[in-house]
Amino acid sequence: MRIAAAVLLALLQLAGTRGAAHVQTGRHAVDALAVALLVAGPALLAVLLPRVQLTALAVGAVDVAYLVLGYPYGPVFASLVVALVVAVAAGHRATAWAVAGAVVASDALHGGLLVAGGWRWGSFVGVVGWMVVVLAVAEVVRVRRERGLAARAAAHEVRRRQAGEERLRIAQELHDVVAHHMSLINVQAGVALHLADRSPERVEPALRAIRDASKEALTELRTLVDVLRGDEAAPRSPTATLDAVDDIVTRSRHAGLEVTRTVTGSPSRLPAAVDLAGFRIVQEAVTNVVRHSGARRAVIALDYRADALVVTVDDDGRGRTTAEALSGNGIRGMEERAAALGGRLELRPSPLGGLRVEAALPLVTPGGGR
Repeated sequence: MRIAAAVLLALLQLAGTRGAAHVQTGRHAVDALAVALLVAGPALLAVLLPRVQLTALAVGAVDVAYLVLGYPYGPVFASLVVALVVAVAAGHRATAWAVAGAVVASDALHGGLLVAGGWRWGSFVGVVGWMVVVLAVAEVVRVRRERGLAARAAAHEVRRRQAGEERLRIAQELHDVVAHHMSLINVQAGVALHLADRSPERVEPALRAIRDASKEALTELRTLVDVLRGDEAAPRSPTATLDAVDDIVTRSRHAGLEVTRTVTGSPSRLPAAVDLAGFRIVQEAVTNVVRHSGARRAVIALDYRADALVVTVDDDGRGRTTAEALSGNGIRGMEERAAALGGRLELRPSPLGGLRVEAALPLVTPGGGR
């Protein structure tokens, strides 16, 4: 492609210069050396173009030699135009301006600016005008190129940040899934071992609870791993919603925790992010009740308000001890979920005697969606 373009450029310079020579007086005729110089510029572009500075200097030297020898004006500057535009666009502005200055100076000294004791400005002004136009166009090309590179860099940074945010989101999902289900499995396994000899009839329900919890955990983990591997598109809606709170209630009862659920307000369709965050906060809060509080009873309250969903989990366990245990990833994960939606999460003593976890999740998210 580069060779073909160079051949066309050489033909343009040869034909155009021969045509222009007929109307120019006082210039040397186009001879073999002139033809060689007219061909040399395009040839240098074809050979040296990847080395931008060297190309501009070499093509500029050819044009300087052409003007110094007094050959006719014409499209001999076409190859120089290409070299200068490429040099400026690549950031070698000083080289381009220096080459252009050398060409203008050569025309002033050897192109007939001073003839027979008088000044002839026409050809000189024409050369200067063309150089200014060429360099101005080159600067425009450079600015557009730099803006394009900046836009692509910004887009890449946005994609990189979004990928990082997605990895953090999936890490949070993995933590919540593993912590909840493994905690229930651990409790149920302990119950089964404790009752194996004393009450064999109560072992089977515990084993079934272990089976169900492990099956659900594996399903959710497989979904998240498939998203990470790219085997399927990321779901457009959360895989877990507040509709699944009853499952948490059932599994927690199998673990020996009496859980009840209350709903106030008018339940309505929630934004996907709010639905998922509400479920995960309930899941994490109940998991921590099972693991740390020693509670026998817990209450999950869902309050559907006009502008927010308020999720509350109360227990009758060791409130202060539980709060201290929550200083790890659990409470931080719940706080981050609420904050990401412009909401808040609070821990305080529960009317039941233990700990209250309360999250207020606005229905209008920071991004403006509902």
